Amino acid sequence: MSNVAIQLNTEPYDASIPRPMGRNSAGEGFLRGFLKYADVERFHFWNAFDQDQAELDALLDRLGPLDRPVNWLGKADRHRLAEAGGLYIPTPEMKTEAWARRAIGGHAYSLTGVTHTIAETYIMDEIAALLLAPLEPWDALICTSDPGRRAVEALLEGVAGYVHERFGATRIPPAQLVTIPLGIHTGDFHRDPGVRRRWRERLGIPDDAPVALHLGRFSVKTKMHPGPMGLALQESAQRLGRPVYWIMFGGARKTEDEEAFLAAAAAACPDVRIRLAGDTLAATRDEIVSAADVFLSLSDNVQETFGLTPVEAMAAGLPCVVSDWDGYRDTVRHGVDGFRIRTLGPRPGLGADLAYGYALRMMGYEAYAGAAALFTAVDVGDAAEALTTLFADPALRQRMGAAGQARAREVFDWRVVIPQYQALWAELARRRAAASIQPPTENPYRPDPFRMFAAYPSTTLSTDDEVVLSRPFAEGEAAALLDLPAVRQTAARLPTPDEVEALTAALALAPRSVGELLAEAPPERRAFLERGLLWMAKFGILRLRVTMPRT
Repeated sequence: MSNVAIQLNTEPYDASIPRPMGRNSAGEGFLRGFLKYADVERFHFWNAFDQDQAELDALLDRLGPLDRPVNWLGKADRHRLAEAGGLYIPTPEMKTEAWARRAIGGHAYSLTGVTHTIAETYIMDEIAALLLAPLEPWDALICTSDPGRRAVEALLEGVAGYVHERFGATRIPPAQLVTIPLGIHTGDFHRDPGVRRRWRERLGIPDDAPVALHLGRFSVKTKMHPGPMGLALQESAQRLGRPVYWIMFGGARKTEDEEAFLAAAAAACPDVRIRLAGDTLAATRDEIVSAADVFLSLSDNVQETFGLTPVEAMAAGLPCVVSDWDGYRDTVRHGVDGFRIRTLGPRPGLGADLAYGYALRMMGYEAYAGAAALFTAVDVGDAAEALTTLFADPALRQRMGAAGQARAREVFDWRVVIPQYQALWAELARRRAAASIQPPTENPYRPDPFRMFAAYPSTTLSTDDEVVLSRPFAEGEAAALLDLPAVRQTAARLPTPDEVEALTAALALAPRSVGELLAEAPPERRAFLERGLLWMAKFGILRLRVTMPRT
């Protein structure tokens, strides 16, 4: 099997830091899996950032053991990467290394990068630059999910269109994109009856109470809004006629982010009993799954491309209720491992103002991602139905949990994923060996998020779809609910309170189509109101009757 040098510094591969990000967990899992499962005679590590050697050794000792010889390359030893035959970069940042390799010879070695979050400006720039960087057919960017890959393709298509329009270029070599999922170490996850009893006693949860578990970073703007999850749990508790518990494991690097997330969650489900795991230690994460009956994660944010937590829950044997969104669509099989809850987003073209403001730094990444996420409507009713069904049927939970556990072991264990990396590297090496020796109207680098991420939602709202008021509202009540700090964001350019009142008053008379509602609005406000209907549906003011395909 083929080998590569690993571009090594501690940050991308260390999940032991306080409040780790998803990419830290994914990176640590990859390196641990590579050390354990790679079919290679020796390891090659490139200390590209001249980090203290003792820090690198400590990381490898923790994730190892290193049971084969190690070839260390220093910062200035880029030319020696040919000894390994390839370079693995733990991000999409390949352009600099492609230009650096050109000085050595484009055939010297292969380059592979990998996607994590792809909505940040500098990552968009790095991906866009792949079209103009001297990448070769023996290089590849690994995308961790099919929706994530399609988002990358949408960005690259826009940039290629600009290059053609601006320069008349007819030959623009595409960047090679390959889909390989992230992995987990499935042996780390299991459920234990004794641990279940201990954690339920510790959290004050009766043994027979229905419990949903959420794992992940607490961020309303850059992870997911807890409102739809809370609304679904609240509705499920009402259907069951008994208390429902919601365990949350995670945290935030900023205290204010954690407080905002928890406040938004509590506001959405006043009758649901929320319990916090108490810390973010991996040992706690591995145990807390035993206390739950169902895993719940309704992702709605463009920052995600894969999502490890559903796979971790599957490995532990928990049935999953997740949004039909981004990489979750590649992992959880609807009706088999759990339920994927339909999502609805604005049609491409309704996010040009967000893209413009983000490109010109009038808003930062958190505001951009948070604003875009506000217009992802998750079907709260479907989520409540799925939760209620699972809470009421232990046999179904057992079947789905067992199916998910088997899928995690067969598809997403690093034991299975690492050989896919090596097979890719072998194919790239074959191409390199066979090659001749070598001496629009919107900013395509910052596309409309609803165009770039059009593959994430189940479908998009159309003018023929019907809008129904979820329940009668007193004068000013709906506008007040939507004016809560966790719901209204300045950067999102949401409908005004007067517009909310006008919409609810019209719908109180009779359901209306989206097109009928928009026809009554001033032309300059129609785009904002069209996507604003999704915002109102997201927080339970409206119900949208649409025909959505199941994928």
